[in-house]
Amino acid sequence: MSTDEKVNEVSADTGDQDPITPSSGNDATSQADEDGATGPIILFFIVGLIASLIVGWVIFPQLLYSQKRQPVGFNHALHNEEVDNECESCHFFREDGTYSGVPKLAQCIECHEEVQGEDPEEAKFVNEYVAKGREVPWLIYSRQPDNVFFSHVAHVKTAQMECVTCHGNIGESESLKVYEENRISGYSRDIWGKNIAGFKRNSWDRMKMDDCSECHVKENINQNSVQTLKGGCFVCHK
Repeated sequence: MSTDEKVNEVSADTGDQDPITPSSGNDATSQADEDGATGPIILFFIVGLIASLIVGWVIFPQLLYSQKRQPVGFNHALHNEEVDNECESCHFFREDGTYSGVPKLAQCIECHEEVQGEDPEEAKFVNEYVAKGREVPWLIYSRQPDNVFFSHVAHVKTAQMECVTCHGNIGESESLKVYEENRISGYSRDIWGKNIAGFKRNSWDRMKMDDCSECHVKENINQNSVQTLKGGCFVCHK
């Protein structure tokens, strides 16, 4: 038999044989490797999610708001016992219907011309402000942006709303809480609310536009302009 015939015979025998396939052991190893890689990925995702929630819901709010103390301590409960008309004794309406807001020094001098008692905050108020004729630079928890128009007389006198509806039980407090100021907008945290997601349990937990609208809808209040009888941003925003 020639050399070429032998080569052809070997080739034919090789072609008749079944192709070599990977063993099942290799398949099991590959699957195990894939399963082993999935575990760390899932763990990494869970850890990242938890870390993101902690940063966004806990750490970020702490960084977003700075804490400030009021220039002088004030006891609402004590003063309410001494006055006749509760809140309106200090926060009153003028004859033209406008609201006085935070009391001016002239309202306080009548009772605080001299230091009363031994409270260091009382001494500080008299010595640093009354004696020098300086207005106290109070930090207003409920101060709205300048373009927001809010009528106290419409809500308190006409609608007969209680102060607690928007301001909470501040009239019963014996001290002023820490003022938290948004580092970006400069407004009080009382406007947005303590909950970063915007959830609230009480009517006084927030003072946003949505809260006003929600109350108006609930009480079936006409939200249109009295001049045009049409709704519009300018009804509340000037």
